[in-house]
Order: sequence, then C-alpha cells, then structure tokens
Amino acid sequence: MTAIAPAIENLSLNITEEVRVRSSPTATFAALLEEMGRSNEGHNGAPMPMVLEPWPGGRWFRDLGDNNGHLWGHVQAIKQPTLLEITGPLMMSFAVASNLQYRLTQVDGGTLITLRHTALGLFPDGYREALSQGWPNLFDRVRRRAEQP
Repeated sequence: MTAIAPAIENLSLNITEEVRVRSSPTATFAALLEEMGRSNEGHNGAPMPMVLEPWPGGRWFRDLGDNNGHLWGHVQAIKQPTLLEITGPLMMSFAVASNLQYRLTQVDGGTLITLRHTALGLFPDGYREALSQGWPNLFDRVRRRAEQP
C-alpha cells in the first residue's frame, strides 16, 4: 500500500499582521505582555487568563488551577521593548510546532507591531483558516491598553 503525503501548503501556516499604536514601544510592549497574560480573552471576549513568564525559556500557559492547564509555548527570545518570540504548540492540541514573533518598531506617532505566526503540522480541516481570526482581537486590546492616558 502506498501512502500519499499531504502537500506542504496543507501542512504549513504563515500569518503576518501589522497594527499601529499611538504609544511608545515601552508602553506598547507592556500592554502586549498584559494582554497575552492575565488579561487575555478567548472567543467572544470570554476571560482566558494566561501566565506569560517574560524571560528566555519562560512559559506561556493557561493555568486552570490545581496544577491543571495547557502549555502554549516557551519564550524563545525576548528583547524588551522590541521583540517577543514564542515557540510551541500554542492553542493547538495536535501534532504542530509554531513560531510566534512580535516585533515592535518605533514609527512617527507611536509603535508598529508586526506579528508573524509560522507553524508546521497536521492541521484538521478548516483549522488554519480559524487561526487567523484571533490576532486582530488581541491587537485591538493591546492598542486600547497602550493608548490609555
């Protein structure tokens, strides 16, 4: 019996998003850490507090209490306030490896955040498309928090 391997485009994910924030890179980076951490929200704005340990090797996980939870990844690189890079399965509970990069650049009038999410794995049908839906919500929350007076 011959097995047919899926095409590489069916095994990969590549999302790039950008947002401008009217705040300094330092304030924007702090807002990003908060919104990815304890202030994180899930689908339809449901609270989904996470723990993000902001140092190399630090964990990013959902803490459900009593030593229960979900590991989303580890901090691969951090250079405050310009880079946060995480590697791991993220929110996916199947055979996948992700690299998530947030790059913050000072621009006229504030900060440009560039997100790049690259993943390789065995994605269930329709899952790759759904993954791109959550990033704009996170960006909106980061922008609101960072732009507060």
